[in-house]
Amino acid sequence: MTKTLLAPVAALLLALPAMAQNAAIDVNGDGMYSFPELQAALPELTEDDFEALDTNGDGLLNAEEIAAGEAAGILPR
Repeated sequence: MTKTLLAPVAALLLALPAMAQNAAIDVNGDGMYSFPELQAALPELTEDDFEALDTNGDGLLNAEEIAAGEAAGILPR
């Protein structure tokens, strides 16, 4: 029974960072911010700013990258 309960709890915990993003910015709801999504909400954000935040270079900001941008005052909380 413990294993049966553990899998859904683990899945929920893994999904929490994705659900924590700002829905007004993350318009497609994937839990990550793309440059077009951010630029629509923050027109002053440059592509260079975005690339500096995108530390893994995949073209999207994940929860860790978003948190770093918020902590740096570049992205809104």
